[in-house]
Amino acid sequence: MKDLYSKYLEHPTICTDTRNIIPDSMFVCLKGERFDGNTFALQALENGAAYVVTEDKKLSNNDRCIIVDDCLQTLQALAAYHRQQLNIPIIGITGTNGKTTTKELIATVLSKKYQTAFTKGNLNNHIGVPLTLLSIRPDDEIAIVEMGANHPGEIEFLCNIARPTHGLITNIGKAHIEGFGSVKEIIHTKKALYRSIIEDQGTLFVNVNDTILQNNLDYNKVHFYAEGGEDNITKMSPYLRIKVADQEIDTNLTGSYNIYNFLAAAAIGQFFGVDNALVADALQSYVPSNHRSQINKIGSNIIISDYYNANPTSMEAAIRNLSKLEHSNKMAILGEMRELGSISEQEHLHIIDLCKELSINVIFVGTEFCKHQPEHCFPSSEALNEALLQHPIQNAMVLVKGSNGIHLDRLTAILQ
Repeated sequence: MKDLYSKYLEHPTICTDTRNIIPDSMFVCLKGERFDGNTFALQALENGAAYVVTEDKKLSNNDRCIIVDDCLQTLQALAAYHRQQLNIPIIGITGTNGKTTTKELIATVLSKKYQTAFTKGNLNNHIGVPLTLLSIRPDDEIAIVEMGANHPGEIEFLCNIARPTHGLITNIGKAHIEGFGSVKEIIHTKKALYRSIIEDQGTLFVNVNDTILQNNLDYNKVHFYAEGGEDNITKMSPYLRIKVADQEIDTNLTGSYNIYNFLAAAAIGQFFGVDNALVADALQSYVPSNHRSQINKIGSNIIISDYYNANPTSMEAAIRNLSKLEHSNKMAILGEMRELGSISEQEHLHIIDLCKELSINVIFVGTEFCKHQPEHCFPSSEALNEALLQHPIQNAMVLVKGSNGIHLDRLTAILQ
């Protein structure tokens, strides 16, 4: 590992896709269900990589090829070794909902004072976390590592690589039940972040309003935040105006549920000594992307784009938020929620009933919704798009929410 690490220090950029080779980088040949990076080893060198980490023993005579038994395990081990050399705060973030937005808000705040490394996009799994760690440079003063999970034990595994010194769980809700098996297992898996940080005597940031996160938490280095909860929202129009860091600010996010993401970022900024005025400036300047609580004026409609992903917890929060917003013509387009396993039927029925209870005008998309025969339901996004081309929505505020797999981005009739 020391020999590999010395080469990494000379060429500290890791690439895993030959289509995007950065000159003088180190290419790691990863494998998936439909690809094998080992078959592109020589192409990576031709495209500018300095070294290739590969399992292909036929390349052992090539001085620029580093032969290993398992490229993924080598990537993870290299990231863990690099982490051991770092002497900076590493903030670990996980949770069912809001972890990417919270991570980006925290990064925006901390960047006001520190050279900050953080997870790009949602590279938060067994590949993304190592890549994030290996992107940390000698001049970085603090790092934020987002960790996701869709099966038991995954957060513990990622913590063993990242060894966070500080940590935050945004919340724990119903998601990936198909992989976890139960909500109890989700709680145990997510709380592995707490267990790791407690073992290393680090600092936890805990939402004072969240009883699940506080349950059985007996530890003396806990920094509680979010006092007042949603009372810190002073206006929803549909953008949030919030009171945070002793100031009232207008944000670029919608959704009352986002108040906890803002308050988490403010708490961590204050903990690390960022001036309150700079905290407020950072939160006010943050603009969401990737269809997470984004608001766009498209034609005569106001579109709330929140279809990066969906689970029962986030879906209910988005619907309840819509019900609170002021507009004469509100409606929702809701795509089905994936990876719910045995609870899928009851959770989709609950969302239908909730929309009836709140008198939300709604169009459902996906077979899981259509099973219950709600008034307006289409089996696919393509089918709904055809209908919207014939009968366009006009002068409305429209929440668009659903799992990635239902492809609500294909609703070009309303999203373009």
